[in-house]
Amino acid sequence: MVSIKDVAKHAGVAISTVSKVLNNYPNISEETKKKVNEAIEELNFVPNSIAAALSSKQSGRVALLINMVTHAQAIDEIDMQYLAGAIYQAKEMGIDIITVFFSMIKDKNVEEITRYFQSQNISGIVIYGLSKEDTVLHELIASKTFKIVLIDAPLINANTSCVWIDHRQAQYDVAKRTIEENTCKRILYIAGKKNGYVTERRLEGIKQLVEEEKLQILIKDGEFSELQARNITFQYAKNKDVVVCASDLMAIGAMKALTDMDIFRPVCGFDGITLMGYIGKQMNTIRQNFSSISAEAIKEIYRLMNGGEGQEVILPYSIERLQYLDIIC
Repeated sequence: MVSIKDVAKHAGVAISTVSKVLNNYPNISEETKKKVNEAIEELNFVPNSIAAALSSKQSGRVALLINMVTHAQAIDEIDMQYLAGAIYQAKEMGIDIITVFFSMIKDKNVEEITRYFQSQNISGIVIYGLSKEDTVLHELIASKTFKIVLIDAPLINANTSCVWIDHRQAQYDVAKRTIEENTCKRILYIAGKKNGYVTERRLEGIKQLVEEEKLQILIKDGEFSELQARNITFQYAKNKDVVVCASDLMAIGAMKALTDMDIFRPVCGFDGITLMGYIGKQMNTIRQNFSSISAEAIKEIYRLMNGGEGQEVILPYSIERLQYLDIIC
């Protein structure tokens, strides 16, 4: 087996230099990095052997890889609930975890990401917020190098599981209840992000309802933005009977626009974020327990790390109308 010593000799550098390159230390020249990476490739060095040079670090760790939203502080609540659930469950199970953000690895290729995680002795990764556009992470998942649990992304292989709710059925259920309560026929549907797995499933749910109930629908992309949903509502809601939004934040934007227009249209959201309780208008929403979802992901990554096969885990949801008294402590 090729060792880190062999790589150092082949590259003409010190062992410590190879270790620094593998661990992404700063202040290493591009020329040195190139020599070391070429030696790694030429010798077919397997980064798993890094563990022997990093015996001071704990093995079998789990990384929480989070796509933190930077443009909408109002929904940071979801990420915080994810973190709280994972940290609590990991502590209960004696699992060592670290937190990594998408921004920290966005410029790395799959080999560099692999070396980065292996240098941290990571055995399992829980990924939050994966989209179809994250091609490098898709390569990482396909490589089966790590045990991986995906939140809200239906990619499954021997080493990869998915944990989520049934977004298609949930969107169907909350929209149907809102439409039936208000005898609506013409829907303005404000969808989430293009190329998003969650958006795709929720679209399937609303389209199924429209087909079954023979309703009219206009679909617009809101990108999970309160402002964009507000603008869409201003432009299109007047000639519709109901506004169905693929997130609570967009539902808030839609409701505020309707208030400014001085017209009433029922609005429903999705997620069950606390902010919904402060709006002053009761709206149906899908309540997800993000903390429990994340805790379940930790249980699932533990199962995979102990020889389990990848699978889909579907958790429950509820339809609720959040009120102020429901959320204050």
